[in-house]
Amino acid sequence: MALGTRDMLDAFRLDDTVALVTGGSRGIGEEIAVSMAKAGADVAVVARSEDALVQTVERIEATGSDGIHYPLDVTDAAGVEAVFDDVEAELGPVNVLVNNAGVNPFFGDVRDLDAETWNHILSVNLTGAFYCVQQFGQRVFDRDGEGTVVNVASVGGVVALPNQAPYTTSKHALVGLTKTLAVDWAPTVRVNALAPGYVKTAFTEGVRKNESIRNNILETIPQERFSDPDEIAAAAVYLASDAAGYVTGEVHVVDGGLAAQ
Repeated sequence: MALGTRDMLDAFRLDDTVALVTGGSRGIGEEIAVSMAKAGADVAVVARSEDALVQTVERIEATGSDGIHYPLDVTDAAGVEAVFDDVEAELGPVNVLVNNAGVNPFFGDVRDLDAETWNHILSVNLTGAFYCVQQFGQRVFDRDGEGTVVNVASVGGVVALPNQAPYTTSKHALVGLTKTLAVDWAPTVRVNALAPGYVKTAFTEGVRKNESIRNNILETIPQERFSDPDEIAAAAVYLASDAAGYVTGEVHVVDGGLAAQ
């Protein structure tokens, strides 16, 4: 919606909003969930390990917002539907969906990649996002509401990441899904992709601990550092908020300049 005469900073608020964040137990997903709570949203977080979600919910509730958590494997379509039912019964209709769940267990030449690993990566990173966004869209349109989707892709969704063929493929495909849904669902639902570069999370711990690999990566980043998770979370809040009310179908890259070269 148009900003009108509201204070510009108010446009970044998410008051009276219910957000569902997948992969919300750690890293980028945890920071997005907490940042949305700080902006006023009530937040549901899901991940495969329910125990790991407890800390996220504690941080959400410390902001004054309501937080709940559910165990979920996003590749289970029936499980995704059940979680949406439970969240809406507990917090109300979901207005914001953040598809953050993702895996990247393979690094190497695609000739050495087995079909099981390929299918697993695409199942979590792409099909899981599809199941979630399908449930979200059905419910928003059924209630004649409005909503926003933030698909957490990667800089690997806009450029090639060497030796990461299945991950890069899945993230490029997620960008394609984002753009198509943005066109198909406008103006009811805004759909954007967030494309982080290298972030200081457990996801990148291995490469950050390897001095040679870390230095090689830093040489590709004009800002010469890895991002902090809250820098990615701030961009997610923006995309979900009315401050981005005229933004849809876009890929918001937060990568320290890596993709600009």
